[in-house]
Amino acid sequence: MTFKADSVGLVTAKSVHFDAPFKVSCGRELPSLDIVYETYGKLNSDCSNAVLVCHALSGDHHAAGYHSESDKKPGWWDNYIGPGKAIDTDLFFVVSLNNIGGCGGSTGPSSINPMTNEPWGPDFPVLRVRDWVESQRLLTDYLGIGQWAAVIGGSLGGMQAMRWSLEYPDRIQHCVVIASALKLTAQNIAFNNTSRTAISSDPDFHDGRYYQHAVIPKRGLAIARMIGHITYLSDGVMGEKFGRELRSGSFDQGSESAVEFQVESYLHHQADIFSQIFDANTYMLMTKALDYFDLAREYNDNPVSAFRNASCKFLVVSFSSDWRFSPQRSEDIVQALIGAERAVTYVEIDAPLGHDSFLLPVKRYNKVFTAYMRQVFNQLACVAEKSEVNQHAS
Repeated sequence: MTFKADSVGLVTAKSVHFDAPFKVSCGRELPSLDIVYETYGKLNSDCSNAVLVCHALSGDHHAAGYHSESDKKPGWWDNYIGPGKAIDTDLFFVVSLNNIGGCGGSTGPSSINPMTNEPWGPDFPVLRVRDWVESQRLLTDYLGIGQWAAVIGGSLGGMQAMRWSLEYPDRIQHCVVIASALKLTAQNIAFNNTSRTAISSDPDFHDGRYYQHAVIPKRGLAIARMIGHITYLSDGVMGEKFGRELRSGSFDQGSESAVEFQVESYLHHQADIFSQIFDANTYMLMTKALDYFDLAREYNDNPVSAFRNASCKFLVVSFSSDWRFSPQRSEDIVQALIGAERAVTYVEIDAPLGHDSFLLPVKRYNKVFTAYMRQVFNQLACVAEKSEVNQHAS
């Protein structure tokens, strides 16, 4: 297979094991951690060009490139990671990992609990976004990266990026927050609860212990995915893509064939694929982490006070048709940053693709994202040049 010039090509996932117990924010401990990750590009001599990509709810470590020559679908953010792309792998060393609690190989509900020799299942500790940031910090140290040139994420990934800016302000130069929020709205929490209810109501769920029954709650997980997918797309793009076109059946008088709309067929197809590759306990765990996230909770519910702990520069991006994480949610972030007197660039992109816009090729979004990341690299180059001049002078 011949890859496009702007593809990172064939990539191989890596894994690192941490023997030390890992204490999570709920007070419990994981005896050890395995973290699966991928890297793209080359780390420079002073380790200053590293970029961390944080994934959203259904993402994982495979953000770009292909795992084999027979792969038809690249990593989930291949539109924006690669040579000459927004996150240019000719310039940056990019790290993408599967968060703990995930189902891409990192320690999660489907991993074996060494205390029981059974899968963790529903006994896996409840996680919060700060736990992901702390596990990412372990990987950061393992890779020998003192400071990230940028921490970048969309949706739930953007929440992780913001948390990085508060927890480790001296280890991040730029924070890129795309289609995200300071906390979920009640409507978003309701969507997540409905999705979890669909999963837990599936007879094959077995209170999260379906591994022992050699089944998966496929129907519940499929419904949860359909609920999510509907909210990620805009009404306009669904109408443009599917309209009221029929996939099968007929409205003709006397016809006995079942009517199925194209949009129904699409949702069922996507849900069927998802239910076979994603773990239901991970879905339950990650949607709860989304619900619990509130950047300003321990700062007297004042996001301005929260962002005073940050020292990096910010890029915040929203999309006009995103009603799951609306532009108002991004504007809340921006107003808090302005109140905290932090450097922030904000752009609302006029795009019809809904929340999924941050994953898809959108011309203006790509232009803004690329321009900002070029500034990040130019800043690194400027610092390196000044350092070299000072060394010669001494």
